[in-house]
Amino acid sequence: MPGSALFPIALSALLVLGACAVPAPPVGMGAPRIAPAPDEKALIVFAAASLTESFGELAQRFEAEHPDAVVSLNFAGSQQLRSQLAQGAEADVFASANLTEIDAAIRESLVLSGTHRIFARNRLVAIVPTDNPGSVVTLADLARPGLKVVAVDNAVPAGRYTEDMLVKMSQDPAYGASFAESVLANVVSRESNVKSVVSKIRLGEADAGFVYATDVTPDAAREVIPLPIPDRINQPAEYPIAVLADAPHPVLAEQFVALVLSEEGQQVLERYGFIRGRAGQP
Repeated sequence: MPGSALFPIALSALLVLGACAVPAPPVGMGAPRIAPAPDEKALIVFAAASLTESFGELAQRFEAEHPDAVVSLNFAGSQQLRSQLAQGAEADVFASANLTEIDAAIRESLVLSGTHRIFARNRLVAIVPTDNPGSVVTLADLARPGLKVVAVDNAVPAGRYTEDMLVKMSQDPAYGASFAESVLANVVSRESNVKSVVSKIRLGEADAGFVYATDVTPDAAREVIPLPIPDRINQPAEYPIAVLADAPHPVLAEQFVALVLSEEGQQVLERYGFIRGRAGQP
């Protein structure tokens, strides 16, 4: 029959199409914006979630200056990234939101001691939805019973910075000794990274949250209001960067780090709200 004669041909076509399908990258893993050509190299950069926008631009600049390279960005909480590296994930560069994870990476021989550099600093802010259902006007309001607060898990740098800051606030007479305890009692959700906190506030799933100042991007600012936290009680965040000891492309990796530390790179980071690093010193 004609239909039966066509069946093997159709089946063969389906098999060919299936073999050509490209599997989706694992959740949380950055993928190259353009698949590398045979003569191109994929530079893999693991970076803290708070660097999403700034490193996205730096990656584009790096690709423009290095036509033989395609940058693949993997953004997540710093602790999660370091864990992935310890489990054998391949990468060239690690940019963390704190020194703790870099120190752990050094102990695990993932990074050579003394090779990391502080390339940026950040500060914490509280954020509320634009309609402000919790009527949070001042930082002191965060301790009001019944408020719904979201924060980053304390296994992640932003979470630890937040808890350290709350302890400092409790030592300030302006907030009172029970401030940290009261705010933490209001925490209804612990997120894996700062971007998730921003998303929950934008969706109106909580009354307030703690993130980095750089997370209040122009896009996010349409739906969240930042409450600045004074320097005297803030917990500054330092961001180190390093080439991985087993980087597949060490020369390209060094060049990417050099771009981040350069005047050009520092200007990009400043435009996204970061504070300059300590002149590239470890």
